[in-house]
Amino acid sequence: MGTAPTQCPPGISANLHAKFDNRIEFSCSNFPSTLNISKLNCHPNSKGLVNRICSLPDIDDLFWEKVPTPILDVVENPMHLKNLTIKELKLLADEIRSELSSIMSRTQRSFKASLAAVELTVALHYVFHAPVDKILWDAGEQTYAHKILTGRRFLMPTLRQKNGLSGFSSQTESEYDPFGAGHGCNSISAGLGMAVARDIKGKRECVVTVISNGTTMAGQVYEAMSNAGYLDSNLVVILNDSCHSLHPKIEEGPKTSINALSSTLSRLQSSKSFRKFREAAKVVTKRIGRGMHELAAKVDEYARGMMGPLGSTLFEELGLYYIGPVDGHNIEDLICVLQEVASLDSMGPVLVHVITEENQGSEHDQKRETEEKQQEGLSLNGTRSFSYGEHCRTYSDCLVEALVLEAEKDKDIVVVHAGMEMDSSLQLFQERFSDRFFDVGMAEQHAVTFSAGLSCGGLKPFCIIPSTFLQRAYDQVVHDVDRQRIPVRFVITSAGLVGSDGALQCGAFDITFMSCLPNMIVMAPSDEDELMHMVATAAQIDDRPVCFRYPRGALVRTDYPICSGTALEIGKGKVLVEGKDVALLGYGAMVQNCLKAQTLLSKLGIDVTVADARFCKPLDIKLLRQLCNSHAILITVEEGSVGGFGSHVAQFIALDGQLDGRLKWRPIVLPDNYIEHASPKEQLALAGLTGHHIAAATLSLLGRTREALLLMC
Repeated sequence: MGTAPTQCPPGISANLHAKFDNRIEFSCSNFPSTLNISKLNCHPNSKGLVNRICSLPDIDDLFWEKVPTPILDVVENPMHLKNLTIKELKLLADEIRSELSSIMSRTQRSFKASLAAVELTVALHYVFHAPVDKILWDAGEQTYAHKILTGRRFLMPTLRQKNGLSGFSSQTESEYDPFGAGHGCNSISAGLGMAVARDIKGKRECVVTVISNGTTMAGQVYEAMSNAGYLDSNLVVILNDSCHSLHPKIEEGPKTSINALSSTLSRLQSSKSFRKFREAAKVVTKRIGRGMHELAAKVDEYARGMMGPLGSTLFEELGLYYIGPVDGHNIEDLICVLQEVASLDSMGPVLVHVITEENQGSEHDQKRETEEKQQEGLSLNGTRSFSYGEHCRTYSDCLVEALVLEAEKDKDIVVVHAGMEMDSSLQLFQERFSDRFFDVGMAEQHAVTFSAGLSCGGLKPFCIIPSTFLQRAYDQVVHDVDRQRIPVRFVITSAGLVGSDGALQCGAFDITFMSCLPNMIVMAPSDEDELMHMVATAAQIDDRPVCFRYPRGALVRTDYPICSGTALEIGKGKVLVEGKDVALLGYGAMVQNCLKAQTLLSKLGIDVTVADARFCKPLDIKLLRQLCNSHAILITVEEGSVGGFGSHVAQFIALDGQLDGRLKWRPIVLPDNYIEHASPKEQLALAGLTGHHIAAATLSLLGRTREALLLMC
């Protein structure tokens, strides 16, 4: 079998031998290793997996100073855990943590949540029999140890890279991922559906869902728990509590203690004999009748609430049998509890409360995670960039500085934030105006209606929610805000493509679903100056809701002055560059790429007008008519899905008769498919939104196809 030549890093002599036993051997002076392709677990049912995931990572990624992992090296899939002793499992957990830390330092990715869940992951795969048993994860950040144990270890350096491993669980990636991770609250609902389907089909596999403390803020979790309690299907829910969020104020509440007593009680609660005794007692009290069953249930719940931590009776009220707390870093206790739970034929839904510590990882992990998200954005030339090290000024920095300036002038301005995590830039506003800042966590629906209530109370709320998370609160946006014309100011962050977070957190749809609302003002800044102006504009609007979006990442300029914005005229765009041949009408961040396309086209003798629309709703009708009347070609460019800014432009120019004559109009939008994780620059190229793509589209419309092709080479 032929093998393409492979280049090793300087100073390393390598021999690459392909063998018929699916093994590729690397012999290098400083990294002797054998990579077994069979370990990659490429099962035939995964769509496109052989072509996409089974490609080897860059050889450079395989050469780093590696800590010996003798036990992990022989674990090719979860079945190999079954014969290990408790002592060996503990050593395996240490090796996985070491492996994750090595990859983390190599790739500059944050593995904090996965580092905390290593022992839990090992215990789950030791007790249960995946992929027959289903293990679902709420948060993708917890799954990296799971990926290592399920045949994807050697692809971990490609995590969140183009054609590499997803940062989340994915059905198309592995049979060990029975359901794709959503926005942090879907696993119980999906797991319950699988459990009910199992019961109807007469099967016996276990279904386990792992939720994090962060997802306990989301309402869907409790809806699913309530339904699980009602249906009474066998289902195991693991609450991986890394910061004890059952307490209303984490910094004030006492931490849930894990000691010998709680460990013993957890083992007792999960034991088969205790559960059988409890079930037998229920049968007896039911036969006695006269309300005795209900009374006994209340006594049982109260007694077990006395044993468990604060908040444990909440799960009992929802119908889940509570076990815990369990030390999430004690493999022996975890295995004991999980084995007892797995051995019961009829147990109904069970919640196992596991306490873990996120400081099991690097002390610089959180800082790295923040930098990773902040610096993934626009660079000086209008393409997405990513860098580590010195902090780049971001759109979020600019937003917060503008909000602070406005809040100093107007005491009615308040900020409400919702989403998985708070951008560190918001800490400036929180510190300056602590009584006017509200972070509600993963409770986007509440955030929207809460903001509406604040507005009705005479305040001026700025509701800050990432684009992809605003989707969860759309009903509240429609009925609690727009229908009632309540002036809530929506700040839509992480709009457009988001690089390594891929399709899951891509903000592709907000232009479309916000601009179709009758009372909503919809706008987007093209740079940091426009963002400052739009903050000031939103602060002045008091008769209807308004929203504006901006992308994740670095500013267009690095030396912008911090000054107060000026309120814009509603529905008024502006021309940035005058031309006569072609008009490029950009919306939001894509204006910068229109300017880049204009520079490329001017070198080919094409006179291009570039205009900044500013507003999607209401449109600048005067500007549109001007562009249509003075140009033969009009191209609209936006970083959003079909149905957004371009569709509003098409609606107007069609009704206005502008398309009845010589005008050619073309929209450039995100393609009608999900763009998976890659670098921001790669994603923009895949979407056809770079300056070169815009220029090539223009040349094609002008009939200069050959030049368009040369431009893209």
